[in-house]
Amino acid sequence: MVELSAFGDDPQCRLVPAKGEQIGAGWYELSFVLEETGTRMVDPLLYLNCGAGMTEEGRVPVHVTPHADGLARTLVPIGGPLIELRFDPSIGPCEVRIGRFALRRVGQAHVARAMFSEVLQHQRGRRAKLQFSLDSLRALLTGGRSGLGSFLRGRYSAMALHNAFDYDAWVALYGALTAPERGEIEAWEKPPLFSIVVPTYNTPEKWLRRCVQTVINQSYPHWELCVADDASPKPHVVAVLKELAAADPRIKFVVREQNGHISASSNDALKLATGDYIVLLDHDDELHPHALYEMAKAFRANPSWQMAFSDEDKIDEKGRRFDPYFKADWNYDLFLSHNCISHLGVYSRALVEKVGGFRLGYEGSQDWDLALRCIETLDDSQIGHVPHVLYHWRAIPGSTALGPGEKSYAHYAAMKSIQSHLDRIGRDAEVLDIPNFSGNYRVRNRLPTPAPRVSLIIPTRDRADLLRMAVTSILEKTDYPDYEIIIVNNQSVEPEALELLQALQQDPRVSVIDYDAPFNYSAINNLGVSKATGTIVGLLNNDIEVISSDWLTEMASQAARPEVGAVGAMLYFPNDSIQHAGVILGFNGVGVHAYADRPRGWVGMMLRARLLQNFSAVTAACLLVRRSVYEQVGGLDTALQVAYNDLDFCLRVREAGYRNLWTPYAELYHHESASRGSDMEGAKRERFDREVALVMSRWSSVIEADPAYNFNLAATGNTFDLAFPPRHRRIG
Repeated sequence: MVELSAFGDDPQCRLVPAKGEQIGAGWYELSFVLEETGTRMVDPLLYLNCGAGMTEEGRVPVHVTPHADGLARTLVPIGGPLIELRFDPSIGPCEVRIGRFALRRVGQAHVARAMFSEVLQHQRGRRAKLQFSLDSLRALLTGGRSGLGSFLRGRYSAMALHNAFDYDAWVALYGALTAPERGEIEAWEKPPLFSIVVPTYNTPEKWLRRCVQTVINQSYPHWELCVADDASPKPHVVAVLKELAAADPRIKFVVREQNGHISASSNDALKLATGDYIVLLDHDDELHPHALYEMAKAFRANPSWQMAFSDEDKIDEKGRRFDPYFKADWNYDLFLSHNCISHLGVYSRALVEKVGGFRLGYEGSQDWDLALRCIETLDDSQIGHVPHVLYHWRAIPGSTALGPGEKSYAHYAAMKSIQSHLDRIGRDAEVLDIPNFSGNYRVRNRLPTPAPRVSLIIPTRDRADLLRMAVTSILEKTDYPDYEIIIVNNQSVEPEALELLQALQQDPRVSVIDYDAPFNYSAINNLGVSKATGTIVGLLNNDIEVISSDWLTEMASQAARPEVGAVGAMLYFPNDSIQHAGVILGFNGVGVHAYADRPRGWVGMMLRARLLQNFSAVTAACLLVRRSVYEQVGGLDTALQVAYNDLDFCLRVREAGYRNLWTPYAELYHHESASRGSDMEGAKRERFDREVALVMSRWSSVIEADPAYNFNLAATGNTFDLAFPPRHRRIG
């Protein structure tokens, strides 16, 4: 064994071919014995020297896969005669023993089998495994062996996407963005001027210079840097600002006579601004080199925009980017859950002046408070999203990038900002923090008085065991004060089911009506709604089981909001894995449930699996909506007997101007479709295919660009994984 005890910042092991051995271009399998004896490896890398030296372009991610024979293996593409190989076991200190290195050439068939096997193993849940298998078959049928090979290489490269290194690889492949063409910006009529507002206070010189340099390095030249120093005791801050301002006339600064905290200093920086748009930049953070260019293009293409925000990531002291946040388009309810505008936030200067700039007393959340006041004056179409990582948030001790708890005052300022917004718009709701997730919040609505009646519609056929479970759990566990249950019986024949239907009607809250025709989920629910007496209707499957007693209170309080359409719930399979956390359009075709098969408690990207937010669609297995909205859009489409009728309904609700919403605070079990069986056999499959075609013919443009998702995230495999490569979209 070769022992590596790596305590430095760059542990590595160099290997060279045996004397006289030739290692040419091709695919190879590297195998070795690996034993971690102390701190675990993080992001192991191979560097290949094929004549150009050890370069970043020659690095290969090591997907270490242990095998039964005790060897770890990874596939390695070598582009030319190999001179030297370097193995970096970790980006940080670690203790490992490695040995028995072997490199053997393998054929394309072996590569394909190995990649398929490892990617399949990586898929979470039987559905993801089946989908990956079908995608592989489709790639083979449409592109032959080369098509399959290309598909597998892409998926293999993206195999461990929750590992930080995979984002390193993504950045290396796709993070550069396209620079403006020569003469492009000069040809624009009235190119917008950006005023970049930076408040400083005792900023370490290294980070201040780095921050300003990323502004100077912008490929877009029409900017001014407006800095206000908040009476920093450390003299280097003002000295650096004087030096930088003398070197570039676009840099302006003012020094406050006394410390007033970040809102006051930000307002002083705003006074220096003369641009069309205000850009907010923290004094130790960085901009992508094309950040302003991308924003300028977006605002030119969308002249109605008054605000815009980009995707973001974090950057450590060594300049390594990590923890990306690929955001949804403007998502009001998610914005009340956490500040998804913040980085990079760009505002019309006239808008910022109209709302009065930054408010004193909201320090630590002054940017969130500003954005909340701005959105109150705008409609949704005036708030844009540029789906590129244009901002790098510095993660150093004391920064909220390392966790919002690093600045506890910011946590309470955020709650104050959200509550102030709710009070201004007249919404009867309270802001609650989320334990262990500082910086994320829950807005809990108070029910109107009296509470609106909710009519719960439950279609059923036989399966007395499921119906008994569903209705009993509702009656025994639901604490909502006014609801009725309307069971729509679709040709039940089993004696036990018929007896149960009679027995359940002994409770005055339960009634039964008959739908004596072949199964049509849409028609059955439309009939049930026509008999409802509530102002809110709830569509429920007969295999739903209540978990949280306040589920209906939570859903009804959201559905009662005048701007809200359909409201969905957090549903779990009986094994406590997630069944539904909203619908992602365009994933694996028409759409899938977000975070399906993840374990209960899964937080998701930036806690999105735990936060109230807007989705384009939610499942009708548990869906609440005001009856007036249901009737306004014509209910469920009876042409969609089984599949995607809920998705089609939700998109019509959204088209009518309402926001659809998913809440994680209403939790139920869903014993999915247990009473109907498979839809993928014989005539059922033919009907399913027809319904898919109908939905796609209506909504293909919407399905291809789900505003609740992001084009940098995968459209196959697992939801919220990175896309290799990103899908392209028009911004706006």
